[in-house]
Amino acid sequence: MSAKELPTPEEMQAMAEVDLKNIDTSNLIDIEQVKIRTELPQEERIADYIHQIKNPYCYISHEVAVKISFTGKCTLEESLSRCISL
Repeated sequence: MSAKELPTPEEMQAMAEVDLKNIDTSNLIDIEQVKIRTELPQEERIADYIHQIKNPYCYISHEVAVKISFTGKCTLEESLSRCISL
C-alpha cells in the first residue's frame, strides 16, 4: 500500500483480526503522533491516516495498547470518513 492508496478489503480484514494479546506493542503507533492532513482530499486523507497509524484497529493511546472493533452497520472506512472530513 502506498501513502495515497487505501488498503484492500482483505488487508483491512487482516488488520481487524490481529489479536492484541499476541502483538509486540513496541510496533504499535502512538495515536498522538498521527497528524490529520486536512489539506488532502478525503480519500487521500484516510489513506494517509492509515499509512501513518499502520493498523487503524490497534494503536497506542496514553501509553495503553488499544484495539477497536466495530459492530453494526458502520464500517471502519465509514467511521474514518466521518471523523476525518472535518
